[in-house]
Amino acid sequence: MIPKLKILQRILDVGMVAVVRAETGDQALRIAEAVQAGGCPAIEVTFTVPRAHRVLEALAERYSPDELILGAGTVLDPETARIALLSGATYIISPSFNPETVRLCNRYQAPVMPGAMTVRDVLEALEAGADIIKLFPGEAFGPNIVKAIRAPIPQAPLMPTGGVDVDNAADWIKAGAVAVGAGGSLTAPAKTGDYAKVTELTKRFIENIQSARNH
Repeated sequence: MIPKLKILQRILDVGMVAVVRAETGDQALRIAEAVQAGGCPAIEVTFTVPRAHRVLEALAERYSPDELILGAGTVLDPETARIALLSGATYIISPSFNPETVRLCNRYQAPVMPGAMTVRDVLEALEAGADIIKLFPGEAFGPNIVKAIRAPIPQAPLMPTGGVDVDNAADWIKAGAVAVGAGGSLTAPAKTGDYAKVTELTKRFIENIQSARNH
């Protein structure tokens, strides 16, 4: 079992989580491979992927924790979170805040990142024991929302997801986000079978994030 703090630190170090949505399990596996090849060890297999738990199991068998840290996304309830953890996921991401899901993850010392849209959502998630707050959907706000929330709650670790692309990832980081969630803008080339492009975009994401942190 990977220590919780080690998982969180690796996500913070790379500064991004690759959101893997796909129409088939095979496509999800190939996206995960492409992202890993691009240098991002943190992926989120969403439970909108058919038989997502099987994808998690396959990735857990194929990669060591040093190569890939597996997360499960679009987790709406504690039952799904438990299935994900048993299938190989090491952290849980949700589109909204569900206290029971956070409680279950804390019980098993698995990092949990619930979604939030408002200051109240952020506070309630933090009080319940969330590790990182998924600011979602990011495209509804833009990077300035990070500054706005962190003015009264500077301790809030925010990870915007939705609307984050290779060109604005740096803006989110500069605004104070601890990491970003990269979904459709990162994995879109997979729809046409261009997995090499996914790898290339992953590299560019990481470069832009690290550059933003350095400057």
